[in-house]
Amino acid sequence: MADLITVAVIDDHPAIAAGIEMWCSQATDPRVRVIESGVTPAVAWTGDGADADVIVFDLQLSGQIPAYRELRQLVEAGRQVVVYTMRDDRDAVLTCLDIGAFAYLSKTEGPAHLVPAIQAAGRHLPYTPPVMARAFGTDTRADRPKLTPREVDVLVNWFACESKEMVSRKLGLSVRTVNSYIDRARIRYANAGRPAPTKASLVARAIQDGLIGLEDL
Repeated sequence: MADLITVAVIDDHPAIAAGIEMWCSQATDPRVRVIESGVTPAVAWTGDGADADVIVFDLQLSGQIPAYRELRQLVEAGRQVVVYTMRDDRDAVLTCLDIGAFAYLSKTEGPAHLVPAIQAAGRHLPYTPPVMARAFGTDTRADRPKLTPREVDVLVNWFACESKEMVSRKLGLSVRTVNSYIDRARIRYANAGRPAPTKASLVARAIQDGLIGLEDL
């Protein structure tokens, strides 16, 4: 596991970018370092930012229109994006997570949650800050995939275990069967227009849809 996570910050407020850089410099286990920052998404595509492990992204860049298109471009390129913005409304949170953001934080949550979210994103581990938890708890949309009880059981155990092999031993299933259940869940989410290609994103979807609770992790 990497002992240094590199970060590119996209934010049009220099004071915010400077604060994030300072908070990250104080992080340990693993260490976190901001290697690039700027006011447009170009930061993530050029220079050191092109190689950053995690992108910290302000959803409101120079205007009132949320930068969903730019977020989608980053996600589709395989980048780990932590949205860090002043908006804390449910629709913005859920839209960003549906696009594929790793995590969503309000700027009022500060370093207590931003730095752990960056560390989790860099290690591909789930992290649910308070604004995300609130959005999950009030999500009443009808497009939630219907998973079977066995699929949910496998997912819950996989989220709590270090490997699929451990799930296999615990549930008395073959690794191939465990993979099959997980793949079915991913397919159901993809068919619903809400893909979950990573373990962390699948955890977020499952919490968001009430399939599991934070106490299950």
